[in-house]
Amino acid sequence: MKYISTRGAGLTSGEPQSFSSILLGGLAPDGGLYLPTEYPQVSADELRAWRQLSYADLAAKVLAKFAGDVPVEVLADLTRRTYTAEVYRNVRPGEDATEITPLLPLGVENGTQLSLLALSNGPTLAFKDMAMQLLGNLFEYALAQHGDALNILGATSGDTGSAAEYAMRGKEGIRVFMLSPAGKMSAFQTAQMYSLQDPNIFNLAVEGVFDDCQDIVKAVSNDHAYKARYKIGTVNSINWARVVAQVVYYFKGYFAATGGKSGQDGKVSFTVPSGNFGNVCAGHIARMMGLPIHKLVVATNENDVLDEFFRTGNYRVRKSAETFHTSSPSMDISKASNFERFLFDLLDRDAQATAALLAKVEQGGFDLSGTDAFARVAQFGFVSGRSTHADRVATIQDVAKRYDVVIDTHTADGVKVAREALEPGVPMVVLETAQPAKFAETIREALHREPPRPAGFEQLESLPQRVETVQNDVARVKAYIAEHTGL
Repeated sequence: MKYISTRGAGLTSGEPQSFSSILLGGLAPDGGLYLPTEYPQVSADELRAWRQLSYADLAAKVLAKFAGDVPVEVLADLTRRTYTAEVYRNVRPGEDATEITPLLPLGVENGTQLSLLALSNGPTLAFKDMAMQLLGNLFEYALAQHGDALNILGATSGDTGSAAEYAMRGKEGIRVFMLSPAGKMSAFQTAQMYSLQDPNIFNLAVEGVFDDCQDIVKAVSNDHAYKARYKIGTVNSINWARVVAQVVYYFKGYFAATGGKSGQDGKVSFTVPSGNFGNVCAGHIARMMGLPIHKLVVATNENDVLDEFFRTGNYRVRKSAETFHTSSPSMDISKASNFERFLFDLLDRDAQATAALLAKVEQGGFDLSGTDAFARVAQFGFVSGRSTHADRVATIQDVAKRYDVVIDTHTADGVKVAREALEPGVPMVVLETAQPAKFAETIREALHREPPRPAGFEQLESLPQRVETVQNDVARVKAYIAEHTGL
């Protein structure tokens, strides 16, 4: 399996890259994102065989399709060390503690089964743990092979940061520099990141919004001399390995939702709360591999750039002042990086056309309405919807009353939009985003009580915090990294 850039070959020589050669990086040298030269296919026989596997062994099988230069026994060892009941221990009432990603059926609505796929039982109570814990072990393995070091630069709107930091704390040869928008995360999310005292973890609160943080990461990644000098890598979903790790739970969710069915029997739809498009991009990849996904439903909050595109063909980037600070803050994103990967496929993998459209994004966006390309969106199974704060509150109330299940604000966005996309006889699985304890203010507003907290998180917000506030300035961030790497 070889990899190319969405904007070209990704190498000066024009040669495709191996999985290991792109593992520690982020953007390709031309500023694009890596994708395989072609998507590996999963046969009906493989689907039947994979149905019986544990999550760890399923992850090894999926990764082996993409990481042909990593020995299969190494992949199996890494996944078995990653996906354990000890790591994913924060199960809730009604969930199967033996499953890493238990399926929680809510009920039959409009003639179809509506379920939640629980993805937030890891150490930071968010779905980002599903990929990030594996990424930490993959990074440590790769660095040990070459006796190298890595300085991770990331951006977070809430959950990526803590998931990355908890996955990388104490890892040999790894430092983490995490950018977050100052004052824009929930109190729980803020405390989860800033309370870490590990010497290899550095939190920088940027005076701006998430898109500003993401732009800084991209600017640093595009400075190739600096990136090489200070050994810069990424954990945001621009990193291909992280997206691949997320592909696994679509297979697991499909198997759980289809029960005893096997092979190509039946299809399942997935609704995915979406900000940066990485989570739902993994679903797109699973579908391209042959997983029988009927619809991929993109659920946005008031920051509805993606919903507007899938409804109209117009991709209109909002300026920082137009980006809303909402009660589902991890989706407060107006420039979805991973959308580039889908756009590349939508344009028949025309790198030149992709690069031309992405150049327009920097000028404010582009419009594909009325084009053959936009007409092909339906072929990829994408539909979308939008949710507001009032919708979130009402959905949290309804799910608690009807099913005695408390969901977080982002998952509420997903359930609201999923209900609008239900089709009789096609199971609908909503990918859970986080545990409700991370967004207690809105849970209190909706239910007039505190959300449940797993053991060990009771006094989180009262812990000492270590963070440095910086201006929205690429040069300042570069200088900070240079001062703290020892290189």
